[in-house]
Amino acid sequence: MQRILIPTDFSENAWNAIDYAMQLFRNKRCTFYLLNTYTPVIPSSRFMAKMIDGVRIVDAVKDTSERGLQRTVARIKDKYRNPNHSFETISSFNLLAEEVKDIVDTFGIHLVITGTKGASGADEVFMGSNTVRMIKSAKKCPILAIPHHFEFVTPTEIAFATDFTRFYAASELSPLIEISKMFHATIRIVHVQYSIKALTELQQFNLNMLRRYLGDVEHYVHTVSELNSVSQTLEVFSQELDIHLLAMLNYQHSYMEKMTREPIVKRAAFHAQIPLLVIPELSMEGISVDKEEEEENVESHN
Repeated sequence: MQRILIPTDFSENAWNAIDYAMQLFRNKRCTFYLLNTYTPVIPSSRFMAKMIDGVRIVDAVKDTSERGLQRTVARIKDKYRNPNHSFETISSFNLLAEEVKDIVDTFGIHLVITGTKGASGADEVFMGSNTVRMIKSAKKCPILAIPHHFEFVTPTEIAFATDFTRFYAASELSPLIEISKMFHATIRIVHVQYSIKALTELQQFNLNMLRRYLGDVEHYVHTVSELNSVSQTLEVFSQELDIHLLAMLNYQHSYMEKMTREPIVKRAAFHAQIPLLVIPELSMEGISVDKEEEEENVESHN
């Protein structure tokens, strides 16, 4: 049974992510943990016990949070009536990124699905600040970010963006492979290069290992020239090949890190118009043996 965490602030943006999750896992037995966090303004003076109609502010906000979660569960059950799905609600007085991290550890969450806001007024943003914080703090669990207004499309075309400079652990690739097998999807491995050149021996080895992990999953390798920025390049690639889901690993110097650090001018064209699956890097201890084996294998080819 899959354990999936979905944060919600009861907005339509958050509901859209819930809607996507229900359809993506419609044929899977899942427990969905619906989370709402709240941080009410606490009076600075300890001598002031602020009240609203005789109820403490914190209690009033907590009650609103809990009732909102119950209404959300009722709305889901009314729309989907899926016997494969069960629901737990969590209302927490905490910062969202911190609470998500705690819940992932406590309940062994397999996936976090969240809505992400795109353009905000005149400013173009890569994704909502809460989503970026979750991605940076959640080190053990992949995060699937669903753009605002994105309507569910069965993900039969998945792009996996990578530069082959890092060894892949099988467990890191498992979320990508699982989704592709669920929908018999094609995985398109996309490598963005500033200038097209041959792979190094190490990159070629990592590519070969990646293909071995993918096994019988249909996949193709695409090498593309960078257009202004990594984010714009991936967006154009996704549009041209009608990609339904973009996946990438999040580690130092990865495409994901580059995209979050790109100047806002370069990132302006990227509106995160398709769902983005961000897979965290495993601890170095977990892949140190693999890296040693990798180096030995590379040396054996020399």
